[in-house]
Amino acid sequence: MAEVVKMPKMSDTMTEGVVAKWHKKVGDKVKSGDVLAEIETDKATMDFESYQDGVLLYIGIQEGSAAPVDAVIAVLGKEGEDYKALLEGEGNTAPAKEEKPAEDKKPAAAEESKPAAAAEKSASAKPKVDTSSIPATVIRMPLLSDTMTEGTIEKWNFKVGDKVKADDSLADVATDKATMEVVGYEAGTLLYIGVKEGEAAKVNDIIAIVGKEGTDIQPLLDNADGADGQASAPATQEEKPAAEAASAHAASNEAQGSTADDSRVKASPLARKIAKEKGINLNDVKGSADGGRIIKKDVEGFTPSAKPAESAPAAQGASAPAADKAPITLPTFTGEEKFSERPVTQMRKAISRRLSESLFTAPHFYVTMSIDMDQAIAARTKMNDIAPVKISFNDFVVKAVAVALRQHPAINSSFQGDTIRTNQHVHVGVAVAVDEGLLVPVIKFADGKSLSHISAEVKEFAGKAKSKKLQPAEMEGSTFTISNLGMFGVDEFTAIINTPNACILAVSGIQQVPVVKNGAVVAGNIMKVTLSADHRVVDGATAAAFLQTLKSLLEEPVRLLI
Repeated sequence: MAEVVKMPKMSDTMTEGVVAKWHKKVGDKVKSGDVLAEIETDKATMDFESYQDGVLLYIGIQEGSAAPVDAVIAVLGKEGEDYKALLEGEGNTAPAKEEKPAEDKKPAAAEESKPAAAAEKSASAKPKVDTSSIPATVIRMPLLSDTMTEGTIEKWNFKVGDKVKADDSLADVATDKATMEVVGYEAGTLLYIGVKEGEAAKVNDIIAIVGKEGTDIQPLLDNADGADGQASAPATQEEKPAAEAASAHAASNEAQGSTADDSRVKASPLARKIAKEKGINLNDVKGSADGGRIIKKDVEGFTPSAKPAESAPAAQGASAPAADKAPITLPTFTGEEKFSERPVTQMRKAISRRLSESLFTAPHFYVTMSIDMDQAIAARTKMNDIAPVKISFNDFVVKAVAVALRQHPAINSSFQGDTIRTNQHVHVGVAVAVDEGLLVPVIKFADGKSLSHISAEVKEFAGKAKSKKLQPAEMEGSTFTISNLGMFGVDEFTAIINTPNACILAVSGIQQVPVVKNGAVVAGNIMKVTLSADHRVVDGATAAAFLQTLKSLLEEPVRLLI
């Protein structure tokens, strides 16, 4: 009889798996113990073996696709056997579609109500008034940047009743990028101001009306939803390049400007701001607005060559000023923007989920300590002369951590919600980097193992991790974790706690730095370690005491042998 093959739960945290590769195809004969597929879990890619004999009748998931735990991924049975009823029993068939006609009636009913609603809306809407003959122009909030949705009126430069010219700056508007001027582009009387200083208006909202004195502007306000366009279009096109030009200028031209004070020169706030950015003295700029007031376009169009000629030196025979240096011209460089994307692996999904939960759930705090590794270096050199395997500094750290955890059981704990679990055993997780992410094999009962034993075990686990042969049981049950980046020359870093552990130790590289010993400055070999601790379980004094013990063990490594 045919039997379904379900996505297995291959680790304690696995919720779904990806079929990395099928080793059999439909129609192939399968024996118990044959590898059916490679399954990528949240921790490793593992072989999935068949537990029955038969013919592979059905494959329910393609290579590279994911399926939740216990979902049907294949069917095994006798050749030619009908297995469809089996899939239906497992709920893998598409849902029935008999109810579709009933569903189709609802949109029809909805469609019938639409014309009525539209008719009601049109009946209640006010008729549009022809405003083309009104001698006034609506000034709308212009789009002054590509991301702008609204602007704030910082200052009105005119009040209702004032005469304005076409190039006058009506107001200074703060956008999401800069403060810029709004120019009316119409001559006449300012008849209406729709937004007070300090208030915001959305792009294309009416902010002012300019026209013939005494004009009735109420029809223009009643017709506010219509697209006037006479003022907003030119303002948008004129101001947008100005915004780009204002942000493009970075170099200062102080050497070319006059040193005279320009604080009393009549100029708009934006013109003054742009002049300051460009290093232009406003005494050198000729204003084009009413009363010689300098506005933005005057500063934008100003060049040093346009500066008024300085009078000749009064003293006869005075030396001529040195010629100005030619401006530096940078070549234009263009490139092509490129990127690549790859799907998120199950391991990376698990890392993202678990570390996010850890960082945003457990209140982390960090304690850093410097450790003198001179004696550890000397001890390691002597040990490697006789040890059956080469002992690394990481092995020293693992052993020292395990011994220190025996003395500080609060560090060897975990937060369980309503209880705090203090572990009597010491299982040290050692983070190992692989191409897909990070694996944490566990050195169990590390406090009772020798340095040679720990070294051999770490090397074995690292090899398995890189060849994807690490088993889930070898990555479970840690009570404390070590993350070592010392081999990359890292000076100092912090690590995110590997829950449910209460702490993780970040180990940096050994650096040669000046240290004071016996009153003299000498070269010392210093290694910095940072303990990340869950404040729900561990307090600062407890963390500091643990690091003190760790420091004493590594600075006098003979204590590790006691």
